Amino acid sequence: MPLSPDSSTRPVRVGLVGYGSAGRGIHAPLIARAGLELAAVSTSNADRAEQVRSDHPDTGVVPDLEALLGGGGIDLVVLASPSGVHADQAEQVIEAGIPLVVDKPLAVDASRAIEVVDAAARAGVALTVFNNRRFDPEHTALLRVRDEGLVGDIWRAEYRWDRWRPVPKERWREQVPPDEGGGLLLDLQSHLVDQAVVLHGQVESVYAELDERTTVAEDDTFLACHHTSGVVSHLVASSVNGAPGPRARVAGSAGAYIIGRQFDDVSAFTEFENDGDAVGWIVRGDEREPGPVVTGADQADFYRGVALALSSPDTQSAMPVDPTDAVHVLAVIDAARVSAHGRQAVSVITPGQAP
Repeated sequence: MPLSPDSSTRPVRVGLVGYGSAGRGIHAPLIARAGLELAAVSTSNADRAEQVRSDHPDTGVVPDLEALLGGGGIDLVVLASPSGVHADQAEQVIEAGIPLVVDKPLAVDASRAIEVVDAAARAGVALTVFNNRRFDPEHTALLRVRDEGLVGDIWRAEYRWDRWRPVPKERWREQVPPDEGGGLLLDLQSHLVDQAVVLHGQVESVYAELDERTTVAEDDTFLACHHTSGVVSHLVASSVNGAPGPRARVAGSAGAYIIGRQFDDVSAFTEFENDGDAVGWIVRGDEREPGPVVTGADQADFYRGVALALSSPDTQSAMPVDPTDAVHVLAVIDAARVSAHGRQAVSVITPGQAP
Protein backbone atom coordinates (compact mmCIF):
# COMPACT_ATOMS: atom_id res chain seq x y z
CA MET A 1 0.00 0.00 0.00
CA PRO A 2 1.41 3.45 -0.90
CA LEU A 3 2.21 6.11 1.65
CA SER A 4 -0.37 8.82 2.13
CA PRO A 5 0.34 12.11 0.29
CA ASP A 6 1.41 13.97 3.44
CA SER A 7 3.76 11.18 4.58
CA SER A 8 5.51 11.07 1.20
CA THR A 9 7.15 14.41 1.99
CA ARG A 10 9.05 12.94 4.96
CA PRO A 11 11.55 10.08 5.12
CA VAL A 12 10.15 6.56 5.22
CA ARG A 13 10.09 5.45 8.86
CA VAL A 14 11.58 1.97 9.21
CA GLY A 15 11.12 -0.56 11.99
CA LEU A 16 14.08 -2.97 11.97
CA VAL A 17 13.70 -6.42 13.53
CA GLY A 18 17.05 -7.72 14.74
CA TYR A 19 20.34 -5.95 15.37
CA GLY A 20 22.92 -8.68 14.85
CA SER A 21 25.43 -8.96 12.03
CA ALA A 22 22.75 -8.39 9.38
CA GLY A 23 20.67 -5.75 11.15
CA ARG A 24 23.54 -3.67 12.49
CA GLY A 25 26.18 -4.40 9.89
CA ILE A 26 24.15 -4.35 6.66
CA HIS A 27 20.56 -3.08 6.92
CA ALA A 28 20.97 -0.12 9.25
CA PRO A 29 23.82 1.48 7.25
CA LEU A 30 22.02 0.96 3.92
CA ILE A 31 18.76 2.35 5.31
CA ALA A 32 20.59 5.49 6.43
CA ARG A 33 22.54 5.86 3.18
CA ALA A 34 19.31 5.59 1.20
CA GLY A 35 17.76 8.45 3.15
CA LEU A 36 15.21 6.42 5.10
CA GLU A 37 14.72 6.95 8.84
CA LEU A 38 15.52 4.18 11.29
CA ALA A 39 12.61 4.88 13.61
CA ALA A 40 12.71 1.78 15.82
CA VAL A 41 14.63 -1.45 16.36
CA SER A 42 13.34 -4.54 18.09
CA THR A 43 15.81 -6.77 19.93
CA SER A 44 15.54 -8.85 23.08
CA ASN A 45 19.32 -8.80 23.55
CA ALA A 46 20.34 -6.20 26.16
CA ASP A 47 23.81 -5.69 24.67
CA ARG A 48 22.39 -5.09 21.22
CA ALA A 49 19.81 -2.70 22.63
CA GLU A 50 22.69 -0.66 24.02
CA GLN A 51 24.38 -0.78 20.64
CA VAL A 52 21.26 0.68 19.03
CA ARG A 53 21.17 3.51 21.58
CA SER A 54 24.86 4.22 20.97
CA ASP A 55 24.71 3.96 17.18
CA HIS A 56 21.35 5.71 16.72
CA PRO A 57 20.45 7.88 19.74
CA ASP A 58 17.17 9.04 18.17
CA THR A 59 15.96 5.52 17.38
CA GLY A 60 13.49 3.78 19.65
CA VAL A 61 14.27 0.33 21.04
CA VAL A 62 11.56 -2.25 21.78
CA PRO A 63 11.89 -5.85 22.98
CA ASP A 64 10.00 -7.73 20.27
CA LEU A 65 8.05 -7.61 17.03
CA GLU A 66 4.70 -7.24 18.79
CA ALA A 67 5.88 -4.07 20.49
CA LEU A 68 7.25 -2.76 17.21
CA LEU A 69 3.96 -3.35 15.40
CA GLY A 70 1.93 -1.90 18.26
CA GLY A 71 3.94 1.29 18.58
CA GLY A 72 2.58 3.00 15.48
CA GLY A 73 4.32 5.43 13.16
CA ILE A 74 6.11 2.75 11.09
CA ASP A 75 5.90 2.85 7.29
CA LEU A 76 8.05 -0.21 6.61
CA VAL A 77 9.18 -3.25 8.60
CA VAL A 78 12.51 -4.90 7.81
CA LEU A 79 13.08 -8.44 9.08
CA ALA A 80 16.78 -9.01 9.78
CA SER A 81 16.04 -11.81 12.24
CA PRO A 82 17.27 -15.44 12.04
CA SER A 83 16.13 -17.17 8.86
CA GLY A 84 14.08 -19.80 10.65
CA VAL A 85 11.56 -17.23 11.91
CA HIS A 86 11.23 -15.14 8.74
CA ALA A 87 8.00 -16.70 7.49
CA ASP A 88 6.14 -16.55 10.82
CA GLN A 89 7.25 -12.98 11.48
CA ALA A 90 6.37 -11.92 7.94
CA GLU A 91 2.82 -13.17 8.44
CA GLN A 92 2.57 -11.13 11.66
CA VAL A 93 3.62 -8.01 9.79
CA ILE A 94 1.21 -8.77 6.95
CA GLU A 95 -1.62 -9.15 9.46
CA ALA A 96 -0.70 -5.71 10.82
CA GLY A 97 -0.99 -4.30 7.28
CA ILE A 98 2.52 -2.82 7.07
CA PRO A 99 4.75 -3.17 3.97
CA LEU A 100 7.80 -5.27 4.63
CA VAL A 101 11.28 -6.29 3.54
CA VAL A 102 12.39 -9.80 4.46
CA ASP A 103 16.08 -10.62 4.43
CA LYS A 104 16.84 -13.65 2.31
CA PRO A 105 15.74 -16.40 2.51
CA LEU A 106 12.03 -15.63 2.66
CA ALA A 107 11.45 -19.00 4.40
CA VAL A 108 13.30 -22.28 4.93
CA ASP A 109 11.60 -23.93 1.95
CA ALA A 110 9.58 -22.98 -1.12
CA SER A 111 6.22 -24.27 0.17
CA ARG A 112 6.39 -22.00 3.20
CA ALA A 113 7.61 -19.10 1.08
CA ILE A 114 4.66 -19.25 -1.31
CA GLU A 115 2.31 -19.20 1.70
CA VAL A 116 3.84 -15.88 2.75
CA VAL A 117 3.63 -14.46 -0.77
CA ASP A 118 -0.01 -15.52 -1.09
CA ALA A 119 -0.87 -14.07 2.33
CA ALA A 120 0.62 -10.71 1.35
CA ALA A 121 -1.27 -10.71 -1.94
CA ARG A 122 -4.60 -11.49 -0.24
CA ALA A 123 -4.05 -8.73 2.31
CA GLY A 124 -2.83 -6.21 -0.24
CA VAL A 125 0.41 -5.72 1.71
CA ALA A 126 3.57 -4.97 -0.25
CA LEU A 127 6.36 -7.52 0.22
CA THR A 128 9.90 -7.69 -1.11
CA VAL A 129 13.00 -9.74 -0.35
CA PHE A 130 16.44 -8.35 0.42
CA ASN A 131 18.55 -9.59 -2.48
CA ASN A 132 21.04 -6.78 -2.01
CA ARG A 133 23.74 -8.40 -4.14
CA ARG A 134 21.77 -7.50 -7.27
CA PHE A 135 22.86 -3.92 -6.67
CA ASP A 136 26.64 -4.27 -6.27
CA PRO A 137 29.33 -3.55 -8.91
CA GLU A 138 30.08 -7.21 -9.58
CA HIS A 139 26.50 -8.03 -10.53
CA THR A 140 26.24 -4.89 -12.66
CA ALA A 141 29.42 -5.90 -14.49
CA LEU A 142 28.14 -9.43 -15.07
CA LEU A 143 24.92 -8.05 -16.58
CA ARG A 144 26.98 -5.94 -18.97
CA VAL A 145 29.14 -8.91 -19.95
CA ARG A 146 25.96 -10.81 -20.81
CA ASP A 147 24.02 -7.99 -22.47
CA GLU A 148 26.95 -6.60 -24.50
CA GLY A 149 28.16 -10.02 -25.62
CA LEU A 150 31.65 -9.39 -24.25
CA VAL A 151 32.44 -13.14 -24.18
CA GLY A 152 30.08 -14.13 -26.99
CA ASP A 153 27.43 -16.75 -26.34
CA ILE A 154 27.70 -17.82 -22.70
CA TRP A 155 28.09 -21.56 -22.18
CA ARG A 156 29.04 -21.98 -18.56
CA ALA A 157 29.20 -19.73 -15.51
CA GLU A 158 30.87 -20.25 -12.13
CA TYR A 159 29.96 -18.16 -9.10
CA ARG A 160 31.44 -18.81 -5.70
CA TRP A 161 32.00 -17.56 -2.17
CA ASP A 162 34.83 -19.41 -0.46
CA ARG A 163 36.15 -18.91 3.04
CA TRP A 164 38.66 -20.63 5.25
CA ARG A 165 36.85 -20.92 8.57
CA PRO A 166 37.67 -24.37 9.99
CA VAL A 167 36.54 -23.25 13.45
CA PRO A 168 32.89 -22.17 13.10
CA LYS A 169 31.61 -18.94 14.56
CA GLU A 170 29.31 -19.14 17.57
CA ARG A 171 26.23 -17.87 15.72
CA TRP A 172 22.82 -19.27 14.92
CA ARG A 173 23.86 -19.67 11.24
CA GLU A 174 26.44 -22.26 12.23
CA GLN A 175 24.69 -23.71 15.27
CA VAL A 176 21.14 -24.54 14.11
CA PRO A 177 19.98 -27.21 11.62
CA PRO A 178 18.64 -26.43 8.13
CA ASP A 179 14.97 -26.65 9.15
CA GLU A 180 15.66 -23.77 11.56
CA GLY A 181 17.47 -21.71 8.93
CA GLY A 182 21.09 -22.74 9.47
CA GLY A 183 23.75 -23.55 6.89
CA LEU A 184 25.30 -22.08 3.76
CA LEU A 185 22.66 -23.51 1.44
CA LEU A 186 20.07 -21.08 2.82
CA ASP A 187 22.62 -18.34 3.48
CA LEU A 188 25.20 -17.67 0.76
CA GLN A 189 23.70 -20.05 -1.83
CA SER A 190 20.48 -17.98 -1.69
CA HIS A 191 22.51 -15.09 -3.10
CA LEU A 192 24.35 -17.22 -5.64
CA VAL A 193 21.21 -18.92 -6.97
CA ASP A 194 19.41 -15.57 -7.19
CA GLN A 195 22.34 -14.07 -9.12
CA ALA A 196 22.49 -17.02 -11.51
CA VAL A 197 18.73 -16.87 -12.15
CA VAL A 198 18.78 -13.12 -12.85
CA LEU A 199 21.68 -13.59 -15.27
CA HIS A 200 20.71 -16.84 -17.00
CA GLY A 201 17.02 -17.54 -16.41
CA GLN A 202 15.17 -19.92 -14.16
CA VAL A 203 16.68 -23.26 -13.19
CA GLU A 204 15.15 -26.35 -14.76
CA SER A 205 17.21 -28.97 -12.95
CA VAL A 206 19.97 -29.13 -10.36
CA TYR A 207 22.63 -31.55 -9.21
CA ALA A 208 24.08 -30.89 -5.74
CA GLU A 209 26.79 -32.05 -3.35
CA LEU A 210 26.23 -30.87 0.23
CA ASP A 211 28.39 -31.54 3.27
CA GLU A 212 28.42 -30.67 6.98
CA ARG A 213 32.12 -30.80 7.80
CA THR A 214 32.34 -28.57 10.89
CA THR A 215 28.73 -27.52 11.61
CA VAL A 216 25.29 -29.08 12.05
CA ALA A 217 24.12 -27.61 8.73
CA GLU A 218 25.85 -27.35 5.35
CA ASP A 219 29.23 -25.61 5.36
CA ASP A 220 30.49 -26.94 2.00
CA THR A 221 28.11 -26.78 -0.98
CA PHE A 222 28.20 -27.26 -4.76
CA LEU A 223 25.25 -26.84 -7.15
CA ALA A 224 25.22 -27.48 -10.91
CA CYS A 225 22.19 -25.67 -12.32
CA HIS A 226 20.74 -26.09 -15.82
CA HIS A 227 18.98 -22.86 -16.81
CA THR A 228 16.18 -22.21 -19.27
CA SER A 229 18.66 -20.27 -21.43
CA GLY A 230 20.82 -23.36 -21.89
CA VAL A 231 23.57 -21.98 -19.65
CA VAL A 232 24.96 -24.28 -16.95
CA SER A 233 26.01 -22.53 -13.74
CA HIS A 234 28.27 -24.02 -11.08
CA LEU A 235 27.64 -22.44 -7.67
CA VAL A 236 30.02 -22.98 -4.76
CA ALA A 237 29.69 -21.73 -1.20
CA SER A 238 32.14 -23.09 1.34
CA SER A 239 33.49 -22.19 4.77
CA VAL A 240 36.25 -24.79 4.60
CA ASN A 241 38.15 -23.97 1.42
CA GLY A 242 41.72 -22.98 2.21
CA ALA A 243 42.41 -21.76 -1.35
CA PRO A 244 39.49 -19.62 -2.53
CA GLY A 245 38.69 -19.72 -6.22
CA PRO A 246 37.67 -16.72 -8.35
CA ARG A 247 34.46 -14.97 -7.35
CA ALA A 248 33.07 -15.40 -10.88
CA ARG A 249 34.17 -17.00 -14.15
CA VAL A 250 31.92 -16.86 -17.21
CA ALA A 251 32.95 -18.84 -20.29
CA GLY A 252 31.61 -18.19 -23.77
CA SER A 253 32.27 -18.49 -27.49
CA ALA A 254 34.48 -15.37 -27.59
CA GLY A 255 36.45 -15.71 -24.37
CA ALA A 256 35.95 -15.70 -20.62
CA TYR A 257 35.25 -13.14 -17.94
CA ILE A 258 36.76 -13.49 -14.49
CA ILE A 259 36.39 -11.66 -11.19
CA GLY A 260 38.99 -12.59 -8.61
CA ARG A 261 37.75 -10.79 -5.51
CA GLN A 262 36.00 -12.90 -2.89
CA PHE A 263 33.22 -11.98 -0.46
CA ASP A 264 35.64 -10.94 2.28
CA ASP A 265 38.39 -9.65 -0.01
CA VAL A 266 40.52 -12.78 0.51
CA SER A 267 41.53 -14.44 -2.75
CA ALA A 268 44.38 -16.41 -4.25
CA PHE A 269 43.60 -14.74 -7.58
CA THR A 270 44.91 -11.25 -6.90
CA GLU A 271 46.42 -11.10 -10.40
CA PHE A 272 42.86 -10.73 -11.67
CA GLU A 273 42.20 -7.59 -9.65
CA ASN A 274 41.72 -4.28 -11.44
CA ASP A 275 42.40 -0.82 -10.11
CA GLY A 276 39.75 1.88 -10.32
CA ASP A 277 36.25 1.31 -11.65
CA ALA A 278 36.95 -1.61 -14.02
CA VAL A 279 35.55 -4.87 -12.66
CA GLY A 280 37.29 -8.13 -13.55
CA TRP A 281 39.03 -9.13 -16.76
CA ILE A 282 38.09 -10.39 -20.21
CA VAL A 283 40.50 -13.26 -20.94
CA ARG A 284 41.24 -14.99 -24.26
CA GLY A 285 44.07 -17.42 -23.72
CA ASP A 286 47.24 -15.38 -23.18
CA GLU A 287 45.41 -12.12 -23.88
CA ARG A 288 43.43 -10.16 -21.36
CA GLU A 289 41.83 -6.74 -21.07
CA PRO A 290 40.03 -4.92 -18.25
CA GLY A 291 36.38 -5.79 -17.77
CA PRO A 292 33.48 -3.33 -17.78
CA VAL A 293 33.83 -0.01 -16.00
CA VAL A 294 31.12 0.23 -13.35
CA THR A 295 30.37 3.43 -11.46
CA GLY A 296 27.55 4.30 -9.11
CA ALA A 297 26.46 0.74 -8.23
CA ASP A 298 25.28 0.89 -4.63
CA GLN A 299 23.43 -1.65 -2.51
CA ALA A 300 21.58 1.27 -0.89
CA ASP A 301 19.69 1.46 -4.22
CA PHE A 302 17.63 -1.44 -2.94
CA TYR A 303 16.20 0.76 -0.18
CA ARG A 304 15.91 3.74 -2.50
CA GLY A 305 13.80 1.51 -4.71
CA VAL A 306 11.64 0.47 -1.76
CA ALA A 307 11.06 4.12 -0.83
CA LEU A 308 10.00 4.93 -4.39
CA ALA A 309 7.70 1.92 -4.46
CA LEU A 310 5.95 3.02 -1.26
CA SER A 311 4.91 6.27 -2.92
CA SER A 312 3.85 4.69 -6.22
CA PRO A 313 0.25 3.80 -7.19
CA ASP A 314 1.10 0.08 -7.41
CA THR A 315 3.52 -0.50 -4.56
CA GLN A 316 3.95 -4.25 -5.05
CA SER A 317 4.85 -4.14 -8.73
CA ALA A 318 7.29 -1.29 -8.07
CA MET A 319 9.24 -3.15 -5.38
CA PRO A 320 12.89 -3.78 -6.34
CA VAL A 321 12.65 -7.59 -5.95
CA ASP A 322 9.61 -9.66 -6.86
CA PRO A 323 9.02 -12.05 -3.93
CA THR A 324 8.11 -14.86 -6.33
CA ASP A 325 11.77 -14.79 -7.37
CA ALA A 326 12.61 -15.83 -3.80
CA VAL A 327 10.15 -18.71 -4.05
CA HIS A 328 11.96 -20.03 -7.13
CA VAL A 329 15.34 -19.70 -5.40
CA LEU A 330 14.02 -21.80 -2.52
CA ALA A 331 12.59 -24.33 -4.98
CA VAL A 332 16.11 -24.73 -6.38
CA ILE A 333 17.47 -25.17 -2.85
CA ASP A 334 14.75 -27.73 -2.04
CA ALA A 335 15.65 -29.67 -5.20
CA ALA A 336 19.34 -29.46 -4.27
CA ARG A 337 18.62 -31.22 -0.97
CA VAL A 338 16.79 -34.01 -2.80
CA SER A 339 19.61 -34.24 -5.35
CA ALA A 340 22.32 -34.52 -2.71
CA HIS A 341 20.41 -37.24 -0.90
CA GLY A 342 19.82 -39.29 -4.06
CA ARG A 343 23.10 -38.36 -5.80
CA GLN A 344 21.34 -37.48 -9.03
CA ALA A 345 20.03 -34.47 -10.94
CA VAL A 346 16.54 -33.35 -9.90
CA SER A 347 13.93 -31.25 -11.72
CA VAL A 348 13.00 -27.97 -10.05
CA ILE A 349 9.30 -27.53 -9.31
CA THR A 350 8.37 -24.03 -8.14
CA PRO A 351 5.13 -23.63 -6.15
CA GLY A 352 2.74 -21.21 -7.76
CA GLN A 353 4.11 -21.74 -11.27
CA ALA A 354 2.38 -23.74 -13.98
CA PRO A 355 4.15 -27.06 -14.59
